[in-house]
Amino acid sequence: MRALRHIKLVFTALLALVGFGTAGYHYIEGWSWFDGFYMVVITISTIGYSEVHPLSRAGRTLTIVIIVCGTALLALLFGSLTKMLLEFELGKYFGRRRMEHEIERLKNHFIICGAGRVGRSVARELQRRGVPFVIVEHQQARFDQYSGSWLMMLGDASKEETLRAAHIENAAGLVAATTGDATNIYIVLTARALNPRLKIIARASEEAAEKHLLKAGADQVVSPYSFAGHRIALSFLRSNVVDFLDVATTSGGKLDLEIEEVRIAGQSPIAGKTLADSRIRQDTGVIVLAIQRDSGSRFNPSQEDKLAPNDCLIVMGQPEAVRKLEQMAGQGR
Repeated sequence: MRALRHIKLVFTALLALVGFGTAGYHYIEGWSWFDGFYMVVITISTIGYSEVHPLSRAGRTLTIVIIVCGTALLALLFGSLTKMLLEFELGKYFGRRRMEHEIERLKNHFIICGAGRVGRSVARELQRRGVPFVIVEHQQARFDQYSGSWLMMLGDASKEETLRAAHIENAAGLVAATTGDATNIYIVLTARALNPRLKIIARASEEAAEKHLLKAGADQVVSPYSFAGHRIALSFLRSNVVDFLDVATTSGGKLDLEIEEVRIAGQSPIAGKTLADSRIRQDTGVIVLAIQRDSGSRFNPSQEDKLAPNDCLIVMGQPEAVRKLEQMAGQGR
């Protein structure tokens, strides 16, 4: 910040003037170092105390120089401090206004309720995928900490007016990720009432809370502690499987693979064709793991399985290959 650098320069100059004046009184008038320092302080501050000792002509000239330079530097210091405070407050105000305008333009976005560890993990993954989202956080400290990195709102996500401000009617999904199960239940109830078509995923800290969250309207409930225990057990029993899934589902893997879902649009050239005729494997290199339909899932489909509009393909491949398949399927990112 330029104002802060300016303040540091003025303060350094002020300290140099104090040192210069103290040395001047010591060598010109023969005063002690403390008396010289005291004289400089009361002169710069313009308090108006009487002189410590009678001054010679050279000493009075030095005092005039200290008064002129000192008052000028103090004026610059106070001016820089005022400017810095104004810039800080105006920056916060315009930052809030910019964030409000961005939230107003959101459509098909996700609302993350809670900026704790779970909420931040969801935000990082959505950000990596380029998916729009907004975080609703009620703690001022967390809001200030992360508002510079993500689109955030300060408020109580269990209240109707807060979710309306996050444009829940245009949202694609909501994550209730606060640390309190009771709070998450209230959030789910409010969100489901405002948008019956919304997909809602909730965090549950206690096992008993899962059924209450599902009754409240959550489509899916995730327990971080249950998931962590399951993951630890699998790491002991099937470590190679866990390592492979990590490579395929997280960014930065050595194999550069990802498991993705691709929905077939009605106008797609591969709609109505069999898996063999679609040449998905030959043209993209992507492996089709399953076909998800309203009637159920078809795992490890055969080459004779026909692809219908609105089928969801569960595929695995390199990111560029998956993007190519999405174009074939008529699906935009």
